[in-house]
Amino acid sequence: MVVAVALFFSSANGTETDPSDASVLRVLYTSLNSPAQLKKWSANGGDPCGESWTGITCSGNRVTEIKISGLALSGSMGFQLDSLKSVTNFDISNNNMGSQLPFQLPPNVQRLNLAASGFSGGLPYSISQMTSLQYLNVSHNQIQGSVTVAFDSLSALNTLDFSFNSMTGNLPQSFQLLTSVNKMYLQNNQFTGTIDVLANLPLGDLNVENNQFTGWIPNQLKGIVQSNGNSWSSGTAPPPPPGTPANNPNGNRKSRGNGSNSGSDGGGKPGIGGGGVAGIVISILVVGAIVAFFIIKKRSRRSSTDIEKLDNQPFAPLTSQEVQETKPYQTSSTISMKTFETPTAINLRPPPIERLKSFDEVDISPKPIVPPKKINTDQIKATQYSIADLQMATDSFNIENLIGEGSIGRVYCAQFDDGKVLAVKKINLSALQNPEDFLNIVSEISQLHHPTITELVGYCSEHGQHLLVYEFHKNGSLHDFLHLSDEESKPLAWNSRVKIALGAARALEYLHEVCSPSLVHKNIKSANILLDMELNPHLSDSGLAILIDDADQARNHNTGSGYGAPEGAMYGQCTIKSDVYSFGVVMLELLTGRKPFDSERPRSEQSLVRWATPQLHDIDALAKMVDPALKGLYPVKSISRFADVIALCVQPEPEFRPPMSEVVEALVRLVQRANMSKRTFSLDRSSRGETDAQDNQP
Repeated sequence: MVVAVALFFSSANGTETDPSDASVLRVLYTSLNSPAQLKKWSANGGDPCGESWTGITCSGNRVTEIKISGLALSGSMGFQLDSLKSVTNFDISNNNMGSQLPFQLPPNVQRLNLAASGFSGGLPYSISQMTSLQYLNVSHNQIQGSVTVAFDSLSALNTLDFSFNSMTGNLPQSFQLLTSVNKMYLQNNQFTGTIDVLANLPLGDLNVENNQFTGWIPNQLKGIVQSNGNSWSSGTAPPPPPGTPANNPNGNRKSRGNGSNSGSDGGGKPGIGGGGVAGIVISILVVGAIVAFFIIKKRSRRSSTDIEKLDNQPFAPLTSQEVQETKPYQTSSTISMKTFETPTAINLRPPPIERLKSFDEVDISPKPIVPPKKINTDQIKATQYSIADLQMATDSFNIENLIGEGSIGRVYCAQFDDGKVLAVKKINLSALQNPEDFLNIVSEISQLHHPTITELVGYCSEHGQHLLVYEFHKNGSLHDFLHLSDEESKPLAWNSRVKIALGAARALEYLHEVCSPSLVHKNIKSANILLDMELNPHLSDSGLAILIDDADQARNHNTGSGYGAPEGAMYGQCTIKSDVYSFGVVMLELLTGRKPFDSERPRSEQSLVRWATPQLHDIDALAKMVDPALKGLYPVKSISRFADVIALCVQPEPEFRPPMSEVVEALVRLVQRANMSKRTFSLDRSSRGETDAQDNQP
């Protein structure tokens, strides 16, 4: 009997953890730099449940809780946490992680505590799919940007804490679907807009202090909200539009949760009372009067003599006297500025207005010239050019010097008197919604330094014009090499294509994982990968994501650009994982020589990703997909491994795409192997013989 009991307890204590769970914990341990604080944890072997690893709770052989808070842990959390299907409580708060939140988190977690651990970047979209989530705490970190999580499926969420971060933008509309939320802490962020979306939630505790909220505090929230440190509107709030549910005059928040929807206590007739109707009529009259006032005022402005003169005046640089008069408005800088002096005898004349309208219609809209806001440019490590310098170098932005065009603006080749040739990007005014931010953008771009990122040389901000000056690469873009070369041009060799992919991957790795905070590029495409004379790639448009609207990206995806990730089309959001997807599309271009979207092909082949993805793991189909311009001159194994990387990058779910550091590692290994092998491949399997047998060896 004693022996039987001993065997029973021995078996119970020796529970063998589910292999998948154990593997994830070992990776987590390694990613956390193998800390001694995690007693009994091991990177090789070990039984988390049977050996009672620190912070691990199990049910049977499955890990159900991971509570490792306050242990001074550092590093990252790896990229396999989504395999922990049984974890309901994940707490890694009060540590020193100092890294970006992983996109993969336990999917069935009920309590998620990531507070005060130095996390940066944005919130992972995978939170949107945690349908069992009841408690979410990411407070006291350095989380930035707008909230991209969709709360449609988080009806069980009771407590949400975003406090003490750097989150921006309006509150998401999906907040109104948090039907169980009782506590919400949003204080000490940079949220904007109103808090109307919170009005009908069953909140008992709400803190929105020290943000940038505006508007009025809804009556339903008065008495429970802590609201200091915002820009609330004073006076009486305007009446709600017809059909808006009546407010609860007693402010009893919990009465909403009892299933009662009655608008009155005594069963009176529902609807809008006489006072409400009168209020609505008065507000409509007031709004109408205000609109009429501004229409009349606007018309009177347009008829003024000064604006007529400005409309009829062609764009031209200031004279030397006028330049001297504007010097008090120019920003001083302690760095050395290279200038190109223009002889005063030269009279610069712009192209005719008719030609300007066809190429720069947006940029010549008449605007009164106002003194620019003074911004400290000490951090700008780039040369400041005058508009006169750039007009001379581009022949007044002549169409013959136009070398590129995109959603942000047009790019011109500029040749200066000293023989230097540079590229000038003229920013569209429609892209730069707040011109005062331009110098801040320039300052950030000038801090980017990497061998595979196009270097910013200078900038210009004068007379309502905003231009960026970059180094010039005579070989053009990867898009030109792949899709615009004539039959006589020498095609890119396979090894050159792999080298280009590796260089572009390293550029993205720098933006995503070296820059702090991480930078999303938002515009990865072959046209933005420039090639120098040795065919080394240089990624352009880095740091300009703020000029690219997410909604525009979604429209581009829907209209067939071919580069946009699925989440961009569905939710209008771009993350570093969206960049990984777009990079995978560029790799597909290198592999196949095809455009991302080609309307001239059969319908089933128009979308490159949809056509190619199902064939990436079929060696015979893969051989037929390869760019015919290569004429079979490539190693078979190299093609196969290249396709494997593509398959990972273009996965529809963003959380399953690899980080760029892993992509770089895979391509480095591929380059090393490609340099050792130059075998060719024939489509005729019968002619492969011994070579085919050797290439198929692992």
